[in-house]
Amino acid sequence: MMAAAIALPAGSGLTTAVCAALSVSRASVLRHRAALLAPPRTQKPRQPSPRALPEVERDQVLAHLRTPRFADQTPTEVFATLLDEGVYLCSIRTMYRILSAQGEVAERRRQRRHPVYQKPELLAEAPNQVWSWDITKLMGPVKWSYFYLYVILDIFSRRVVGWRIEHAESANQFKTLFIDAMDKHAVPPNQLTLHADRGGPMKAKATALMLTDLGVVKSHSRPHTSNDNPFSEAHFKTMKYQPEFPKRFETIDEARAFCRIFFAWYNQDHHHSGIGLMTPDQMHFGQAEEIYAARQETLDAAFLSTPQRFVHKPPKPPQIPTAVWINPPTHTEDEQV
Repeated sequence: MMAAAIALPAGSGLTTAVCAALSVSRASVLRHRAALLAPPRTQKPRQPSPRALPEVERDQVLAHLRTPRFADQTPTEVFATLLDEGVYLCSIRTMYRILSAQGEVAERRRQRRHPVYQKPELLAEAPNQVWSWDITKLMGPVKWSYFYLYVILDIFSRRVVGWRIEHAESANQFKTLFIDAMDKHAVPPNQLTLHADRGGPMKAKATALMLTDLGVVKSHSRPHTSNDNPFSEAHFKTMKYQPEFPKRFETIDEARAFCRIFFAWYNQDHHHSGIGLMTPDQMHFGQAEEIYAARQETLDAAFLSTPQRFVHKPPKPPQIPTAVWINPPTHTEDEQV
């Protein structure tokens, strides 16, 4: 409505009547119209301040800032250092202006650079090829008290191959747990990759030496990248979102008793959506193909008895994965061709 009133020709005498009909302020219409008709303003060039440093002195300041001892220092540090030496060139702000005019306002200090961490790309095509492990806190009887749950998970079968609960995080306690899991599953040397995040026990020298002695390849997530350890994270969520999971555990024995029941259910009875609704035990111990065939027979019988219920095609059980990745590689178009 405002635009329609502004578009009226000036001096036509219709502005007042149109503004009243459209309930638009006449003063606002006239002001906007005048702004549109006014010639563009030409900004006068700003005159340099009479207090500005002469060009010769600006060059001297710039030369000081570029000297080897000040090349990686901030103007604040340069100003203080020179002032302590009885030298005053200009203000800190002027130093910044001189650097800005040369395009040199950036991080001048020498700082430690974060290393470039490689994205882990791990493939498991059978059990006992890639294990993932992590530690999670279980809340204790009072505020700020915790018990620490160590869990080792096979990413192919999703089976928990080892766990323990302790009062603290410790590389030595994990060492005992891991060696016991290796012995129980008879994992040969140079077959297994162990993946973890970058927590203290995961990066500890004791852990690294143990893995080397056992012929196990170690792999670490990138910092602050939870997607690099998705199986352990998902498993902890499955546990902590159980209706029976208590808010707190009064004793460590109570926490251990709960986990014994939970891990038995998880390995033996939990039908995991990521492995074709098999249980972790069925995948880990090679029973999945037989169970898949039996499920297919059941569905075939259902299809023969009531084919009208299956509109598009005969039913099939959920597919069993043949390979499981942590960060599958991305192929470029040239590689795909």
